Amino acid sequence: MTEQSAGPNDGRPLRIALLAHLRHPIAPPFMGGMEAHSWHLCRALIARGHDVTLFASGDSDPALPLSAICDVHYDAVLPWRDHHGTDRLNAWLDDAHAAALERIGAGGFDVVHNNGLHRYPPRWARVTRHPMVTSLHVPPFNPLDRVARDSGAPFAPFTITSRVQSGRYWPDGRPDWAHVVPNGIDPADWPYSPVGDGTAVWFGRIAPNKGPHLAAEAARIAGIPLTLFGAIEDPDYFQSAVRPHLGDAVRYGGHLSGADLARRIGRASVCLATPLWDEPFGLTAIESLACGTPVAATDMGAMREVLGPCGTFAPPDDPGALASAMTAALRIDRAACRARVEERFTAEAMTRAYERLYRSAIAARHAGWPDATFPPCELRPALAAQRGMVARRGAAPDPGVFAEK
Repeated sequence: MTEQSAGPNDGRPLRIALLAHLRHPIAPPFMGGMEAHSWHLCRALIARGHDVTLFASGDSDPALPLSAICDVHYDAVLPWRDHHGTDRLNAWLDDAHAAALERIGAGGFDVVHNNGLHRYPPRWARVTRHPMVTSLHVPPFNPLDRVARDSGAPFAPFTITSRVQSGRYWPDGRPDWAHVVPNGIDPADWPYSPVGDGTAVWFGRIAPNKGPHLAAEAARIAGIPLTLFGAIEDPDYFQSAVRPHLGDAVRYGGHLSGADLARRIGRASVCLATPLWDEPFGLTAIESLACGTPVAATDMGAMREVLGPCGTFAPPDDPGALASAMTAALRIDRAACRARVEERFTAEAMTRAYERLYRSAIAARHAGWPDATFPPCELRPALAAQRGMVARRGAAPDPGVFAEK
């Protein structure tokens, strides 16, 4: 078991299908880390000479090489907070991913990078032996937890973003086809600022599991002015738990992206990262460090692994301890924060690691590995019927293969 394991690398540009999550558009300003990851990865792979097609919602960034799976992202028509776990949303997602995989299977792609959360793609790759790298960006939940155990193979490897996350999915040890590839950013997008102005910043999705209310409480205790930035994902939560804290000391600065957000982060003296869930990585943490802004964080998930000595930590239910962590973070060397990102978490390093896995998966597609089957509820028979057809780059589709049985 290796991290960022190397594989065959003949240097040939690849035809890559990049399958994104459908809850939000893949476009700035990003709703969250998964959308940002797909957008940046698509651009980075293109810059490295690959032929990339992004399979995402039709309202994603039109400047990307987009193949629309659906007209608009599903949260616009079936909001997650109202329809999560319902038959209606599940059927919508099943239909969308089945259609996408049919097109991918007929498209002559060398490899697929699956950045979504649906159960079909990894099982489709396992059955058809189509090279696919699946990146897990969330903690294990059913059925994704089952997928991570029943669908891996040398030609269908998985990646996770941290060693902590690896232990969540495979507590008995990471299999050979699972690899740790940390998220990466382009440091040029997050300019370094050598000094802060004495204020604090928090940015991300405004939702209960991201904990902005805790950041507001801690900032008030510490006596450090705080600005919150991000999309309001849960309006009821914002009104009941966040808005009461707003005033002279705590303000909401809207949903910014790009250079505007980077300037605001670099201007601050400390960033608050307050996940109240098992954070798989923490993209906002490395974005802040790149700007030179140290981070005071709740001690959840991979935050210690990502931040190292450039962060301070507090229990998730203790705003007083988080206030103390904020004060302590002010003493962290800002140059060390920037250096940590440049050494460990660049988009270039991440993309090179993915490229090695793409080529390794392609080389392994004909390796001796047991065949797999799944019941229709886990993978539609029409998709399973593509076995053998997609193993050869550019194979022509059988016109009868996509008929439901």
